[in-house]
Formats: sequence, C-alpha cells, structure tokens
Amino acid sequence: MVWGCMSAAGTGELQFLERTMKANMYCDILKQGTIPSLLRAVFQQENNPKHTSKMITALLKKLRVKVMDWPRMSPDLNPIEHLWGILKRKVVAHKVSNIDQLCDVIMEEWKRTPVATCEALVNSLPKRIKAVMKNNGGHTKY
Repeated sequence: MVWGCMSAAGTGELQFLERTMKANMYCDILKQGTIPSLLRAVFQQENNPKHTSKMITALLKKLRVKVMDWPRMSPDLNPIEHLWGILKRKVVAHKVSNIDQLCDVIMEEWKRTPVATCEALVNSLPKRIKAVMKNNGGHTKY
C-alpha cells in the first residue's frame, strides 16, 4: 500500500506500507510528517473509519488542525485521487521487474510531480463540487 499527501504547494509525505493501515498507524504517519505542514492549512481526508476514529479525531483536535467536513465515497471531488491517477499513468510507462524497482519509480515520479499539477488539482475543487452538485451527486468528467 502507498500512502501520500499533497496540497496546492506540492506533494508531501509518501510512504510504503507493508500491511493494512489501522488507526494507530495512521496516527503515527500524521504525527511524523503530515501535521507539522498543516498548521496553516485545512486538512481534507476521506471519511474512512480509520481517519475518523476517536484516536485521530482527538489528535487533530489536540493539535488544533482544521479539518474539512467531507462526504464519504467522493472520488470525483478528492484532489489526491486525481493525483493517484496521474501517478499511475506515469508509473505504468516504466518497465519494472520487481517490487523494489516499482517503489523506486513511484517515489521518483511522486517527487517529480510539478507544483503546478497539485495547485491545479486543488484549485479545480470548487468547479468539481459544482459539477457534482449539478449532476445530483453523480460522476462527472472532472
């Protein structure tokens, strides 16, 4: 599994996980690398149960991280889902023969992601929200 974060300022943490992420693992990831960069931002995450566990909610509240209310199952709206798609297309273009090469290529392409790409994805959020609302919650071309 790959876990990463991004903002309009570019890509952030990217971590490879060898097992399924649980709330305590997510909490550790947030404390280690993500939360320090969120002090002046609004944090948007999926409403996955591990993301909304009491442990995570308490941590974010304690550290005074502003969290955006976010609907479950909204890939049309989530900027990082679009970034994962871009990353996947770039990674597929490489010929890798083992897991170590795959991890190296993923990390290399993640770090190469232009800030302008992240900025465009975040800035397109209002347009995507409007399109989803216009389509009564259905999928859109965005």
